[in-house]
Amino acid sequence: MANNVTMTQFLIEQQREYPGTSGTFTLLLNDIVTACKQISHKVNRGNLIGVLGSAESENVQGEVQKKLDIITNEIMVDALSWTGHLAGMVSEEVDEPIKIPPHYPKGKYLVLFDPLDGSSNIDINLTVGTIFSILRAREGVDPEPEDFLRKGAEQVCAGFVLYGPSTMMVLTTGHGVNGFTLDQDIGEFILTHSNMTIPEDTSEFAINMSNQRFWEEPVRHYIDECVQGKDGPRGKNFNMRWIASLVAEVYRILTRGGIFMYPYDTRDPKKPCKLRLMYEANPVAFIVEQAGGACTTGRERMLDVKPQSLHQRVPVILGSKNEVERIVKYHQEGW
Repeated sequence: MANNVTMTQFLIEQQREYPGTSGTFTLLLNDIVTACKQISHKVNRGNLIGVLGSAESENVQGEVQKKLDIITNEIMVDALSWTGHLAGMVSEEVDEPIKIPPHYPKGKYLVLFDPLDGSSNIDINLTVGTIFSILRAREGVDPEPEDFLRKGAEQVCAGFVLYGPSTMMVLTTGHGVNGFTLDQDIGEFILTHSNMTIPEDTSEFAINMSNQRFWEEPVRHYIDECVQGKDGPRGKNFNMRWIASLVAEVYRILTRGGIFMYPYDTRDPKKPCKLRLMYEANPVAFIVEQAGGACTTGRERMLDVKPQSLHQRVPVILGSKNEVERIVKYHQEGW
């Protein structure tokens, strides 16, 4: 235990590499860590404290909320609103930006988060998580919605937490990707996965095959090649994985490679994509790129997409670089 590096120690040591920094950013991350520990406890207790099941309400996207969607959102807001480190927040569960109460000081960062990603899995005890993105803000003022609408390339930090067999936080500040596991005995996140790297090649893909009839031709062509295996043009067999939890899919790719796709589909013109740009696609894209992978809409690098709205949806294709680039090529060739 003596040689274990806690997340706090890791962040402080990183901070020392940049003389003149105030330490506010490290304090903000510690606030997020505190909130995620509370969420981990709630998720772990589940039905023992009556937090599973539907809340019989809908969020801004018209999705039915679980009780834990509401509870985890409140935990994040309560943990971050009073500290003086933030100018404002955006949550998947709330329509408009969340303002800092007027009697609290305003900081120089903005946070965007999905408090409980994959919550449809919570009642069947599969892995869920929290995703967050941090941007710089105009200090000391109430941010307008436009202040949040920045390209993913402008993020200063992104991370996600997995609530599974163990609780893990995966984090990047633009200098590689590291993973930390929560030691429940001491209540600290410990560095367990240093410099996580995604292999450039893979033989695993993750996609919801039931939507195949709605895909665009470039994605259908790519999946057809994978399914043909050794007998097809790729000359090798592929395995399919599908968890329907973004954080679990991305973590698997970070640890052993693969490609994950939630592509554009033609089923509903009003809702052609599933995942949200600002607090799902952008943070995971930042993490994936920092680990040597790639993330795209199929037509554009994810981190270059100019946001149009806080809850904008985008197609997502991410993972091992060579496979992502193959799908981008198919889009460019007009399959």
